[in-house]
Amino acid sequence: MSDVSVLPGNVAVRNLFEDLLGREVTVSPGDPISAEEIPTATVAIFTDTSQNIYGVLGMDLALSANAGAALGLMPAGAAEDSIDEKQLFPNLAENVFELCNVLTSLLNREGGPHIKMYQVVYPGDPLPADARAHLMALGRRIDLLIEVNRYGKGKFSLSLAP
Repeated sequence: MSDVSVLPGNVAVRNLFEDLLGREVTVSPGDPISAEEIPTATVAIFTDTSQNIYGVLGMDLALSANAGAALGLMPAGAAEDSIDEKQLFPNLAENVFELCNVLTSLLNREGGPHIKMYQVVYPGDPLPADARAHLMALGRRIDLLIEVNRYGKGKFSLSLAP
């Protein structure tokens, strides 16, 4: 069994967000994060036991701020302020880190390699070129529009290594 990696389905992603945020979440097919959105996106890099990139997750600023505020039980205005100022506030970033860490559970499968979160790159921080290439690559990926009830929506792009 050399490769048992499988992209998580929309329902699995929705269920994880709903369980973690404690509120209704709507998930639908979406557009990939664009090259122009990467500088303001939150990007999580996942690796296998050999430290090879297994997958790269990108969440645009809107999803990062909305999910971060919902997870921290903050008012929607906290997310709106973060989006308006085009930066992810530290308290929201802390919550997004936890969200990315929990998302690792969608990548681990029985009989597959152990996947862990290697790094989270926040808006404004330099993204390693190999991670950027993975995130922009066509192929084994899922691109969703995720709406957090009473907060807002944003892009979620997960690209797995070939």
